[in-house]
Amino acid sequence: MIQVIVNGQPEALAPDLSVFGLLEARGLVGKRVAVERNGEIVPKARHAEVRLAEGDRLEIVVAVGGG
Repeated sequence: MIQVIVNGQPEALAPDLSVFGLLEARGLVGKRVAVERNGEIVPKARHAEVRLAEGDRLEIVVAVGGG
């Protein structure tokens, strides 16, 4: 397991997990989300290739429509 911070909370995740895998596990695939890893936005086109590493800090923001 690797230790990361997701939205301010420590979590233990499987090694070699991609950003896409994390979103899939949270039921967020197909939703409008923005992912920041260590202060940098991860483009949606790279979610499947970017692998999480020990100590990463992630922020996941889900866009909510309405008005």
